[in-house]
Amino acid sequence: MKKSKIYKFLGVSVLLVLAVGGIYYAQLSNRHKAIVKTYLLHTTGIVDGNWTVEKKVNTYKMISPDFYIDGIYTSMEGPKATNYVQLTTDSTIVWITSFEVKALDSKSKKNISNDFICHTNVDFNDVNYYTGLGLNDRIGKQYPRMTSLSHGLEQFNLPNGYGIPMKGNDYLMVTTQSLNHNLPNMRQLVKHEVSISYSKEKTMKPLMSRTVYIQLPYDKNDPFKEPLDPASNQCIPVETKNHSYTDANGTSLSGHWVIPKGKKTYSSSIDEQLHIKDSLRLHAAAVHVHPFATSITLYDKTDKKVIFRSNVINHTSSIGLTTIDALSSEEGIWLYANHDYDLTMDVNNTSNSEQDMMGSMFLFFYDRELDAKLK
Repeated sequence: MKKSKIYKFLGVSVLLVLAVGGIYYAQLSNRHKAIVKTYLLHTTGIVDGNWTVEKKVNTYKMISPDFYIDGIYTSMEGPKATNYVQLTTDSTIVWITSFEVKALDSKSKKNISNDFICHTNVDFNDVNYYTGLGLNDRIGKQYPRMTSLSHGLEQFNLPNGYGIPMKGNDYLMVTTQSLNHNLPNMRQLVKHEVSISYSKEKTMKPLMSRTVYIQLPYDKNDPFKEPLDPASNQCIPVETKNHSYTDANGTSLSGHWVIPKGKKTYSSSIDEQLHIKDSLRLHAAAVHVHPFATSITLYDKTDKKVIFRSNVINHTSSIGLTTIDALSSEEGIWLYANHDYDLTMDVNNTSNSEQDMMGSMFLFFYDRELDAKLK
């Protein structure tokens, strides 16, 4: 075959691949487009794809790769990156006491609006974590997420004298994701600075984390139908692949759903998520919600009283969360196995379209069993 024909064949093949790739890319959701763009930008070196780590005394600080914000990215859609973290180089027990995330300009490294922070998840390997602490019976009992920071709650402290214990050289998996609700014409590189603070004091009291979240039923045969019965507790899920669950009765549930315009209240039982054997003393709670939530409440149905209500303040002139209340209590609040508990959320969608919503709490309880082992 002549060289000219080879070049022509290669040229046609390249054009065909580009055309097919362009068609495929155009059909992707905004979230998946962000994944593809971020991967290509990082792997080709067009933008900084590396994490920068700075270890200070009792603080592990890291700066994320560049996130290219080139349009609107609502909750759960923006560019993101993951880093594996060892707080120290040895197996000595350390006590995690606080978490923080900030948005930075990529070039100047100066703080910019936290409106560009969607969430930062801190996960652990439950096999290594529980095996190392002699708690093998806890392996696989719940999703191994230690906590999550999100827009409106970018910094969270545990109460004085309490911490989450772990071996310093165990791995944490930190995933941070960007956000942009309000600037459709934005073209900017953003980074996230994530800090995890810890103590080596041996007199600390251990906390364990349990995640609870609102799960609403939907019609698995026709999940996106509407209108729904206003009196029902059913929802329209954002999608059925992620954040979808099935209860013991085979009912399909979603933890990421669509809210209509106006005010509405959502609620679901969290008894199975708490799985309290006898009693637990709650000392801290971090909250994750999306814009247009106005409050989320941990409610004791048996005693008919509020355990903890987190008030959520939304921006007044744009979409976003100004503050989310967190709980931090040295005294603690008792929860009991023979009580029933709900998670209830109030929303007020003041926009002119439907929005997506999630509601969860990361609850931190005093760990009597682990305290006895550590002593």
